[in-house]
Amino acid sequence: MHVVPGLKVLYFGTPVVLVSTTNPDGSANLAPMSSAWWLGSSAMLGLGDAGQTSANLRRHGECVLNLPSSAMAAVVDRIALTTGRAEVSGYKRAQGYRYVADKFALAGLTRQSSDLVTPPRVAQCPIQLECRVTAANPFGAPGVTATAFEVEVLRTHVDEDLVIPGTTHVDPLRWDPLIMKFTEFFGGGVNVHPSRLAEGWQMPALRRHGEVPAE
Repeated sequence: MHVVPGLKVLYFGTPVVLVSTTNPDGSANLAPMSSAWWLGSSAMLGLGDAGQTSANLRRHGECVLNLPSSAMAAVVDRIALTTGRAEVSGYKRAQGYRYVADKFALAGLTRQSSDLVTPPRVAQCPIQLECRVTAANPFGAPGVTATAFEVEVLRTHVDEDLVIPGTTHVDPLRWDPLIMKFTEFFGGGVNVHPSRLAEGWQMPALRRHGEVPAE
């Protein structure tokens, strides 16, 4: 039997991406997001308009999509409720967001120079995609508060242990991406780490992290 629960979150399961962009002063911003999908050599990114990443993409038009493995869940969670924009909106502040100028340092991640774009790669991420923005369209209804950025993947960097020898393909049995499922971190079908984002969104704690509900 189906029910109509009126879901407020529709994140059924998508890969986490650490998006690195260039701030107006030339420094690097790093933002976790999970509204991304790929087709051919292009990707579509869904980002809120209030964030620094959206502003950087509109102004500079370049980014790196860094894909963390499930083993990096704790690292990603360190910057889950942070923003690179100094003026934190009341809405975000109520969710627990705070301004952090250097999110690479907060996460303990290492900058790695890119080949074709200005924003740095995240050295610890097994897969890194250098990208250029090709289109930006308003997204969301009834009130438009987000943008769908279409980006072209210019170059891919993949940990050699993930590449099937003698091919240009990633071994899906060895690649275990960090997945965001209803604001919770998953890898290999298992909840791998508590999520600050879930707390900020006031998601139900019942059955989270292997908990068993009381009878």
